[in-house]
Amino acid sequence: MKFGSVEISRLVLGVNPMYGFAHFNENYSRTMAEWYTQERVCEVLHHANSFGINAFNYVTWKRSREDLTRFIGEGGQMHLIAQVTARDDVAELIRDLKPLAVHRQGEVVDVAFREGKMNAVREWCKRVRDLGVMVGVGTHKPEVIALVEEQGWDVDFYAGCVYNRTRTVDEWKKVLGGEDLEMPREIYLRSDPARMYAVMRQTSKPCFAFKILAAGRLENRGVEYAFRTAFQSIKSSDGVFVGMFPRFKDEVKENAEIVQRILKQG
Repeated sequence: MKFGSVEISRLVLGVNPMYGFAHFNENYSRTMAEWYTQERVCEVLHHANSFGINAFNYVTWKRSREDLTRFIGEGGQMHLIAQVTARDDVAELIRDLKPLAVHRQGEVVDVAFREGKMNAVREWCKRVRDLGVMVGVGTHKPEVIALVEEQGWDVDFYAGCVYNRTRTVDEWKKVLGGEDLEMPREIYLRSDPARMYAVMRQTSKPCFAFKILAAGRLENRGVEYAFRTAFQSIKSSDGVFVGMFPRFKDEVKENAEIVQRILKQG
């Protein structure tokens, strides 16, 4: 896909598993973080390169900068589409890492949306525009993209989680008829992806869909179906962020081959 001045793979390597963000439970998160040593992070990045994956949804967390530095020192190349969290100094990040693009992390944006503080996010986007990189908005809520589009923000792209995992407890009660949930931030509704895909199709801006595999909740035979659904639902100018945890099988190869097969079929 054409993204800014370059072409990147429509399958973009996700970052979450590398630093223990399983979005499942604490045991799974710790298993990911322990397995993903610096050496393995670099191995997976190089392996992704070998299948034509040339973009990475980077986030600054613990030793992630050191890992990236080692990968580049070993000859690896990735276009960075960086998530910017509330704790990040975006000017420093851009100066040091020279990303292709940055976007305000969805967790931050969704809190602002809930609290009626989206003007602060808009002002952040304006400041980033002045720093000379592509700027985007991340979210887990289709309503956020619709709002930004309606208000005509000066942004280049969107990153949208296809599952709305930032509903409040009260919002979940409304959805589920008053029932309480044990883990309200990690519930995944099958009806959610269609809503996010719909708003992505309605904007001319490039979009990146993420958590298309429901953070590992899909059975093996459901993985290709989820990829197929994603690429049939988004525009030809859109891509996907997919985290990979190849401890038990070569997920990098498997995912790349699935995407290649789907895109060749048209």
